[in-house]
Amino acid sequence: MQLLVATTNPGKLREIEEILSGAPVTLISLAELPCIDEPEETGATFAENARLKAMYYAAATGLPSVADDSGLEIDALGNQPGVHSARWHGTDYAVKFRRIHELLDERGLTTSPARFVCHVALARERRVVFEADGTVSGEIAREPRGVHGFGYDPIFFYPPLGVTLAEIEQTEKRTVSHRGKAFGALREYLIRTARRGV
Repeated sequence: MQLLVATTNPGKLREIEEILSGAPVTLISLAELPCIDEPEETGATFAENARLKAMYYAAATGLPSVADDSGLEIDALGNQPGVHSARWHGTDYAVKFRRIHELLDERGLTTSPARFVCHVALARERRVVFEADGTVSGEIAREPRGVHGFGYDPIFFYPPLGVTLAEIEQTEKRTVSHRGKAFGALREYLIRTARRGV
């Protein structure tokens, strides 16, 4: 089965390809298709946005399409940036990191409990046929560290390993990350349905 991975984020695409390795699907990226306008992400939750994107691209291409919506929730900031993570204070992550620390400093804090959240939706023929969630809990690092990963990874400290998510290799990251958990569940679903001949 061909499966469209509905993201234009190259870092995210690499992670998804690695997590779904061995699943009985041929992955297609948006870059391989004629240009398709991105849908407006109007959902109030990660789940709503993931479903919206998966159904939009499935309808636009006729291909089974998987999309996720994910982001960082920081307890001390009222779960900001949340569903707005990608667009929150622009696209420069150094700016985003500074703003997080400024907002924490205004509250007399140097760190805060935080979590990464990912919701995955698979759509086929204008309906969602599979969904999964993944979360990873940690805290905001006092300074960005690490060169692996992307997005907010350098500022997300994961206490069980004593490192930020940007300080661990992809193979290890996908065993603990929010995206690894959600897309790992999708991988198992794809394998099960292939065995049943669905």
